[in-house]
Amino acid sequence: MSDNKKVSGKYDASQIQVLEGLEPVRKRPGMFIGSTGIEGLHHLVWEIIDNGIDEALAGFANTISVEILEDGGITIIDNGRGIPTDKHAKTGKSGVETALTVLHAGGKFGGGSYKVSGGLHGVGVSVVNALSAKLMVSVFQKGKIYSQEYALGAPKTKLEVTGTTTKTGTEITFYPDSTIFESVIFDYDTILDRLRHQAYLTKGVRTSIVDRRSGQEYAFYFEGGIESYVRHLNVGKEALDDDVFYVEKQIKDTIVEIAMQYSDAFSETVMPFANNVYNVDGGTHLTGFRTSLTRVVNDYARKNGLIKEKEENLTGEDCREGLTAVILVKIPDPQFEGQTKGKLGNPEMSGYVGQVMNEWFNYYLEEHPQVARKIINKGLLAARARMAARAARDNIIRKGALEGASLPGKLADCATKDRSQAELFIVEGQSAGGSAKDGRNSFYQAILPLRGKVLNVERARLDKMLANQEILNLIKAMGVGIEEQFDMAGLRYERIVIMTDADVDGSHITTLLLTLFFRHFRPVLEAGHIYVAQPPLFGIGTGKNRHYVQTEEERDSFLDGLIEERRAKGVKIDKSDEKAKQAGISPPQRYKGLGEMDAEQLWETTMDPANRVLVQVRIEDAEKADSIFSKLMGTEVEMRKNFIQSRAKFAKDLDI
Repeated sequence: MSDNKKVSGKYDASQIQVLEGLEPVRKRPGMFIGSTGIEGLHHLVWEIIDNGIDEALAGFANTISVEILEDGGITIIDNGRGIPTDKHAKTGKSGVETALTVLHAGGKFGGGSYKVSGGLHGVGVSVVNALSAKLMVSVFQKGKIYSQEYALGAPKTKLEVTGTTTKTGTEITFYPDSTIFESVIFDYDTILDRLRHQAYLTKGVRTSIVDRRSGQEYAFYFEGGIESYVRHLNVGKEALDDDVFYVEKQIKDTIVEIAMQYSDAFSETVMPFANNVYNVDGGTHLTGFRTSLTRVVNDYARKNGLIKEKEENLTGEDCREGLTAVILVKIPDPQFEGQTKGKLGNPEMSGYVGQVMNEWFNYYLEEHPQVARKIINKGLLAARARMAARAARDNIIRKGALEGASLPGKLADCATKDRSQAELFIVEGQSAGGSAKDGRNSFYQAILPLRGKVLNVERARLDKMLANQEILNLIKAMGVGIEEQFDMAGLRYERIVIMTDADVDGSHITTLLLTLFFRHFRPVLEAGHIYVAQPPLFGIGTGKNRHYVQTEEERDSFLDGLIEERRAKGVKIDKSDEKAKQAGISPPQRYKGLGEMDAEQLWETTMDPANRVLVQVRIEDAEKADSIFSKLMGTEVEMRKNFIQSRAKFAKDLDI
């Protein structure tokens, strides 16, 4: 054997570790909240908010408020019934302490207190407590205020009456444990978006947030529910009709709500919820919706002669092009996959949602023939584009390109075949492409120069996209294919770096490329393979003493440092001189483009891993990202104009 320490051959009951109470949560937090990153941190907040929403769904609460504290804590308050304060028969502890210290303890298992609930697992508040350095709870109930404090999941005080009150509800303040989480800084915008969702999904409930760190605050109240939500999601898009299809029906003990509207967009936005919990991975309710939608549209089209006898039916993708929909089901006993509730598993929901769609969307189409014709015509256009794109793929991509047998001629590929080392730089312009090719490390860095601006895919279907040579070159270089042929296993580079000029045109090209990745290569983006290079804006000094900075602020700070060094050496400084002269150097060079740098400079400043600055592109909020791309890259000029005008005062250093 090697020098590695031998594991004892003894294996008996004494070696079986038993984790009691909340120990499993602190030992393996990812099992309960998904991760210990920023998503996991905010999952703690969602657990408490969801408890308040459950009270609202049960008809006992109508306000939920969040307050981000200056000292790093966060307070969540609802005006529901409050966590029970009486003694629990089984645990011998108060209802509050039982809920906060016992896993799988909650009022949602027996069905007596909650007919519908998002927080089914009964681990929510106890997990928050387990992963908090400190937690304080106050319950407003029976005219009294009951309070208790915890540290690292364990009670520090007993549940005591600390005052009187006329209100009801629960107030929880907690401080995440910094030894567990990568960051314990709450993000205002992330929580704001969550509260907006919940206000849309729960008619008549007011949600609010105050950030004591910045003074920001906001409140939401939507009487229209998910119908209002769909209109919000379609801001920046041109709707096919002003009407939003909306239906709410009860089947047995389940409520099905659906709101949907078509727009001129080419992508779909369908958001499924179960008991107000967003199911990011879909589930049976989404399957039922999609299947039924395709069936209803095709049946109506056939019945009314809009699809000819010899023509194929529209596919699901054809029927959903440009669709924005929210599906909300309320179930007594939801079966979620995992504690993060990403996917709904109740098999009956496919049939329930399908039943509602079959009956009521068909009725809607019959009652609105003009809208129906627009929807079907859009589907027919999508079908023709799909067939044209298929032909383009068959003619262009299938011929060995996916296997790397036909890489684009413009690509200066790297030598290594180890994807984990390989990098692809997408470079603006032939000139910068030449410098990048000469300056790179050819072993692991590949260069793909772009000619001009790439196609805006937000306004183009797949067939037009595949006819664009620059986009086609990029698809071939990446190796993942597209649409039905997409395969992450084919990805040839660990890092795909967008490298453009630090000016308006460069930013536009970057935005066009990010639109392409978001709409057609989202798994590549979500996996963290996309980066944006940050070339320097200024070069200060000469030769080996040259220093590069990204901003005017960095330039001024660097010059101030040189001035102070000279002053410390006894050099007399004339403050009336320009800063560069005061610093004893030539005026800093401002780079308008990558082409102004030679190969050595480009390597040193933007490509050398030891010096370069790369920004990794992440999707923190898919809904917000979708909205931004629709507004900035879509057909609605007025939205883009308003966006630019509202931010014009912040613009500077424009290359005009």
